[in-house]
Amino acid sequence: MQFKASTMFKAIRILFGAFMILVYFGMAYLLFVNFFKWNTEPWLSLRYVFAIVLVLYGIYRCYRQIKGSDYYRLRDMEERFSKYNQTQENHENK
Repeated sequence: MQFKASTMFKAIRILFGAFMILVYFGMAYLLFVNFFKWNTEPWLSLRYVFAIVLVLYGIYRCYRQIKGSDYYRLRDMEERFSKYNQTQENHENK
């Protein structure tokens, strides 16, 4: 039985990454429009700081998602699966 790590894990990571990008931008929007009604002084100015940080991190995650640099662990898993597949083939041939 052959295992393919790349297709399954890559699809899961793409979906999860896209979902998290939406969460970051959504939370930043909710902070900008004062959805949580933070009108007291320390939160009034800090919510803009948090919103800007979330937007910047969302842009960074989007860049990494498009570039594909999020998949460094996937190569290790592919190597492990290929070694596993080779050992399985060796056992079947004996």
